[in-house]
Amino acid sequence: MTGAINCYKMELQGNGFLLRGWQTGDEASLQKHANNPKVPLFLRDRFPRPYTMDDAKFWINRAQNQPQLTNFAIIVNGEACGGIGIELMSGESRITAEMGYWLGEEHWGKGLMTEAVKLVTAYAFEHFPLERLEAGVYDKNTASMRVLEKAGYVKEAILHRSVIKNGEVMDKHLHKI
Repeated sequence: MTGAINCYKMELQGNGFLLRGWQTGDEASLQKHANNPKVPLFLRDRFPRPYTMDDAKFWINRAQNQPQLTNFAIIVNGEACGGIGIELMSGESRITAEMGYWLGEEHWGKGLMTEAVKLVTAYAFEHFPLERLEAGVYDKNTASMRVLEKAGYVKEAILHRSVIKNGEVMDKHLHKI
């Protein structure tokens, strides 16, 4: 792994980027990158479309009020251009978390997200009592499948015809580490 974890500041340093908690002041860059119509194509419907300044403020407030740091801003050249995080499960599934991520289009295809996934995976297993980390990827999002595979995740299952996105019924590919 090329990045180092700074537990004191809860920052994860990557090669040319930083992962840190969302901060007041990230709203404009978050809104700018998240409002690209290509970004939410394979994200859950709860990701706003269009992505307004109010959406950015809501998300940053929500992230800042979590009891544990589970959502990171992806910072490139001082600008929040994406996000990555884990959602901790509860009850009998409390040993599992689900990872999700997105990145502004201008940073696609540069290997940044693969490294970010590796960093957050290490962080998750170091800071939470997890046995499993998983990510679900919609059928046509082959770039995200490659990110996970390069980060060491394996495809565990294909949940056939299990999601509908943009009016199309799709398979969801479940990856785990």
